[in-house]
Amino acid sequence: MGIRLVLGDITEQHVDAIVNAANSSLLGGGGVDGAIHRRGGPEILAECRALRAARYGRGLPTGQAVATTAGRLPARWVIHTVGPVYSAAQDRRDLLASCYRESLRVADELGARSVAFPAVSTGIYRWPVDDAARVAVRTVRGVATTVSDICFVLFSEAVYAAFARAVAEPRPGERP
Repeated sequence: MGIRLVLGDITEQHVDAIVNAANSSLLGGGGVDGAIHRRGGPEILAECRALRAARYGRGLPTGQAVATTAGRLPARWVIHTVGPVYSAAQDRRDLLASCYRESLRVADELGARSVAFPAVSTGIYRWPVDDAARVAVRTVRGVATTVSDICFVLFSEAVYAAFARAVAEPRPGERP
């Protein structure tokens, strides 16, 4: 599996699946979530509403993932995942890691070979970027998946730099 970093707009990525840092309502919001819903069009919202009505009446649980059409985006699917809100008092890294694992599980079920991830939970959910980058990179490296191309699409140079540091870290058992 290859890991690429891109500084830019996730809604412009030509991949099989784009991961949405969604809120639990699945009905759109701000940041990445709002951008995906705006650019993807009403088809995404319609499928999200159907998911809410059929399976997720109380919303998508934190750390889980579910797919919809990508609507007008250049991808085939959007994989929605709900990241945890950062807490200095409680270690929620397992929930953050679950977002990446579950998104890749859904991607495998769809047959996706290329997936673009945002920096889940680093926006309004206030997760410290360096820690979020380490969790993201370690998690995707540790998942058995048929996805061959993983792209982290990052919205600022500071977030890009944090992910570049995480990618450069040696894997467990490797020498620096």
